Amino acid sequence: MKQETVVVIVGAGPAGIATSACLNRQSIPNIVLEREDCYASLWQQKAYDRLKLHLAKNFCELPHMSFPLDAPTFVPKNMFVEYLHNYVCHFNVDPLYQRSVESACYDNAARKWVVIANNKVSGLVEEYIGTFLVVATGENSQGFIPSIFGLDSFAGLVLHSSEYENGKKFEDKNVLVVGAGNSGMEIAYDLCNYGAKTSIVVRSPVHVLTKELVQLGMYMLKYFSCTSVDKVVLMLSNLLYGDLCDYGIQRPNKGPFFLKNETRRSPVIDVGTISKIKTGDIKVMKEIENIKGDQIKFINGVERQFDAIVFATGYRSTVRKWLQDDKGLFNENGMPKNKRPNHWKGEEGLYCVGFAGAGLFGISTDAKNVANDISQMISGN
Repeated sequence: MKQETVVVIVGAGPAGIATSACLNRQSIPNIVLEREDCYASLWQQKAYDRLKLHLAKNFCELPHMSFPLDAPTFVPKNMFVEYLHNYVCHFNVDPLYQRSVESACYDNAARKWVVIANNKVSGLVEEYIGTFLVVATGENSQGFIPSIFGLDSFAGLVLHSSEYENGKKFEDKNVLVVGAGNSGMEIAYDLCNYGAKTSIVVRSPVHVLTKELVQLGMYMLKYFSCTSVDKVVLMLSNLLYGDLCDYGIQRPNKGPFFLKNETRRSPVIDVGTISKIKTGDIKVMKEIENIKGDQIKFINGVERQFDAIVFATGYRSTVRKWLQDDKGLFNENGMPKNKRPNHWKGEEGLYCVGFAGAGLFGISTDAKNVANDISQMISGN
């Protein structure tokens, strides 16, 4: 089967549906290809139960649709999924599901993008042709579990954070969470609340802030320099939490908003985990050295038995696996070569949305930029 359109969008997460919505508003034909059986599968199928948006709702809206006025400031997962459903319906976004994109290349003679996808239902190979190609698979395309000596010998349960729902089945179990980002810290807190004997590996220095401090910082950035905002936020964080070094948590040398801009790494937004760490209900562990059966040895020589490991070690981009000609847009890790705000446009009609390291706010900005640019290209302006 061969189908031609103006814009082919790969990925139906928030980035893909936002881009399609913006194009639909300008009556630009587009096709969205999604490998899973629903849009926003990370949110609908792979997000833990207690998850809430870590930023205030005004920073998490997709283009041209606000959250309901009665929505809480920090929107819970189920309400966000409902918002996405309303968004898709309102803007007539209609992805083609269970299409696993195998390759995408630029046909220089035809000046078109040719996308080959496997229909996982029919088993047929399908071809989609477009003048423009939007990569919307995002930074969180595939869960990442690091290589650890002896992991294959671990006798207990091993899962990635994308597979974690809640801590109910881990009551009275010894559970190790690897990774101290937002997901890791929140999963550790959830496990502890369900009665699991919880430990967390903190491998790198990390900033710990409250949601309110992040909201304050983002507001202040409109009027003050990043350096000034970091100073204020860190002072308030220190008043709230004190020095966390005694609990095994080091603070980076650079400020939280500086690091977010430069490295895309977000500060940890505390949901109650730090108080559990201070009381000893959650143990902070050093990096893992090796694993033998159910025994895990850490680099400081400590060795303990665990029943389960949850890897909250992030995700990886999969762009390099299928995009055969990136036109200089992506680096070897499948991330944009250019920093914000010049990251979203490549050559020959190639774009990306959802790779800015700026969450849903960045997705919204990218989607509008891409749709407007395509509209100008079509009209010849």
